[in-house]
Amino acid sequence: MNAARHIAVLKGGWSAEREVSLVSGAKCAEALRLEGYRVSEVDVGDSVARILDTLKPDVAFNALHGRWGEDGCVQGLLELLRIPYTHSGVRASAAAMDKPMAKRLFHDAGIACPEGRVMGRHDLGDRHPMPPPYVVKPVTEGSSVGVFIVRQGDNSPPAQLAAADWAFGDQVLVERYIPGHELTVAVMGDRALAVTEIVPVTKFYDYEAKYAEGGSRHVIPAEIDPVVYQHAMDVALAAHQVLGCRGVSRADFRYDSSVAGREGLYLLEINTQPGMTPTSLVPEQAAYNGISFGALCRWLVEDASSAR
Repeated sequence: MNAARHIAVLKGGWSAEREVSLVSGAKCAEALRLEGYRVSEVDVGDSVARILDTLKPDVAFNALHGRWGEDGCVQGLLELLRIPYTHSGVRASAAAMDKPMAKRLFHDAGIACPEGRVMGRHDLGDRHPMPPPYVVKPVTEGSSVGVFIVRQGDNSPPAQLAAADWAFGDQVLVERYIPGHELTVAVMGDRALAVTEIVPVTKFYDYEAKYAEGGSRHVIPAEIDPVVYQHAMDVALAAHQVLGCRGVSRADFRYDSSVAGREGLYLLEINTQPGMTPTSLVPEQAAYNGISFGALCRWLVEDASSAR
């Protein structure tokens, strides 16, 4: 049945995560071909609408990461072209990518997130906006692009934030740093898959740690309090539903184990286009549940078809 279905795998794009997207897209395209689909790989650029109108695929497999591919833009284009597509729709994608908006929605739903506020990057100046340690991140980037941790003893916010070549927008989110464990939970449809603890080899789980071979160690299932483990699963699914996500998403957490019970667990963000590279977390959690990479890609295609 799959041989008659044409899948356009969207990859690359213009964002800071282009190189990761190229790897994700190539891996997904290879898996879909092995599953029996007819696959066209599309390196997304200015002519993407024309290319898709020519290809007329049955489904677009969205393997883009970052701005334009993850924030509702390409989703809106696919809606206009009436092409079913994988992962979340326009509204959920835009809300998840806008970190302050997502935090407001999570707060209203009773989900704990680190306290923080939005500031202009030039307003940080030489003074700390809150007592260190705290985190500074762009409001609309993913994969820890442009993220800094300001620690106790640092004299001022990072100078890079005021640099002329800063490419991640003039607004930044400043939020309290949560010490402890880095956790993540994949959600596939209506179920959370597992909790993974990420142990970075570098000083924190930055872009390099995410995607460089050997940049981090993944512990699955995470060796944490069973009550906290289940709470992370429940919160990930609740956050997926609060934003109206579909397909696969990934919830990232920090867990301060020095706090009794589950009160030390904080949701950082939801990723509506989680990585699908050899070191990615969602395929790893799927495999932990007995779902091969090919089956995961096939499920995403079929979910896209049934959702339109």
